[in-house]
Amino acid sequence: MALDDTTEDLARSAAQGDHRALGELLRRIEPDVLRHCERLLPYRQDAEEAAQDTLLAVARNIARFEGRAKFSTWLHIVTVNCARTTYRTLKRRSSEQAEELPEQRPDPRRVSVIAGSRLDLLDAMEALEAERPDLAQALVLRDICQLDYAEVAEQLKIPLGTVKSRIHQARKYVQSALGEAYG
Repeated sequence: MALDDTTEDLARSAAQGDHRALGELLRRIEPDVLRHCERLLPYRQDAEEAAQDTLLAVARNIARFEGRAKFSTWLHIVTVNCARTTYRTLKRRSSEQAEELPEQRPDPRRVSVIAGSRLDLLDAMEALEAERPDLAQALVLRDICQLDYAEVAEQLKIPLGTVKSRIHQARKYVQSALGEAYG
């Protein structure tokens, strides 16, 4: 999610309390946030919910954006976290309702290779985060937010070699969790 300089400037102004800048910022980033959520979640309706959650999180937490890193980096992290939270909520609701309601949607793992692989990846990432949150954080920044290794090191405030090691370990974990079909 590469944002232009005007959007970065709006984010800094919004972080300093400019409500007009915040409104314009949210309007500008909405399409990018939705596109990013659609890449992470298999159904548009779920992606729209995650995008709305992301915009709300940005509005509520913009004062925490300190401007040391790019706003686009901060926004990536917020977007991925909201998409993962939406997925967890949907997964929990689905399991709670499994006995009460018949399946209303076809299982995307059987219907769509792309949607199924996204769900499998989200499951693997959830397991990684539960076991090794330090590895999950590095992997999300590198492979989902698409930061380069130096930017990940800067964000996590750890040495570059540690970043590379964590990402390697995380990828091995996820590949193992996904099984041979993805290898």
